[in-house]
Amino acid sequence: MPHTAHPAFDKAGRYFGIHMVHVPVHAPDFRVDPAAVEACINPNTIAIVGSAGNYPYGLIDPLDQLSDIALRRDIGLHVDGCLGGFILPWIERLGYQVPVFDFRLPGVSSMSADTHKYGFALKGTSVVLYRSSRLRRYQYFDVPDWPGGMYASPTGAGSRSGGLTAATWASMVGLGEAGYLAAAKAIMDVADQMKAGIAADPDLLLIGEPTFLISFRSETVDVFHVNDFMKTRGWRFNVLQLPPALHFCVTLPQTNVPGLADRLLSDLREGVAYARANAGKPAETAALYGIAGSVDGNRQVTELVHGLFDHLFAV
Repeated sequence: MPHTAHPAFDKAGRYFGIHMVHVPVHAPDFRVDPAAVEACINPNTIAIVGSAGNYPYGLIDPLDQLSDIALRRDIGLHVDGCLGGFILPWIERLGYQVPVFDFRLPGVSSMSADTHKYGFALKGTSVVLYRSSRLRRYQYFDVPDWPGGMYASPTGAGSRSGGLTAATWASMVGLGEAGYLAAAKAIMDVADQMKAGIAADPDLLLIGEPTFLISFRSETVDVFHVNDFMKTRGWRFNVLQLPPALHFCVTLPQTNVPGLADRLLSDLREGVAYARANAGKPAETAALYGIAGSVDGNRQVTELVHGLFDHLFAV
């Protein structure tokens, strides 16, 4: 799995006794190198993970090449489309160059997608998709001879609210093809303005080639200082580490605010000036992420978090 893949894969690996092999990503592309992935494969390898797009940067891994590797090595390829699964197809329909990320790639054996993100549905209705019913059957659990009756469950979560499923279906049908296309266009119109403005700033660097999720870093100022300033203007970014960076998703409500992109870019320019004026001083944002921005610091944070949980559960 790329180091940018979601930590839920590490969680699942720990639960099921599967060793997760992390493959680093590097600047300036920040996508996983297929050759590095293939170099990690051995006789015990069962599957490859790729993202569409990943959480830190919103980037789509080179899934066409990962698909070729999966077929050549006769192993699975799971595409994590939880973030982009319900918007990337519509962005592609609008004419943007979106890499193929779904079952059109013959090596993709399974996919996941979150309806509660750009599917505009309720939480608790995420989906997992399989290339064949043969693969899907491995997910089922059943106890046919239980005294309480035959028990069968299709998911690790057990029962699921039928109301959530019905509400999700109603949302999807209510929006329809035209609604999803209109939402994607509105989102991309705003995102394109923001990306162009950030790319034009000599102190900010866009990470990769983002679509609806925009991530950026800096080699001249401390982006955590930029974040400190932006909070005073009412903006809320997600803070990234390794390397230090910031990201945000453009969502449908933001498309209804006239001049939002211009306001963001104006505030970012002031944020860069603030960061330059406060160079050498510790940023408030760096209280945690500052020491997490290196490998050694990351280990310190891990120990800190574990100690915090131990204390909370002891209390």
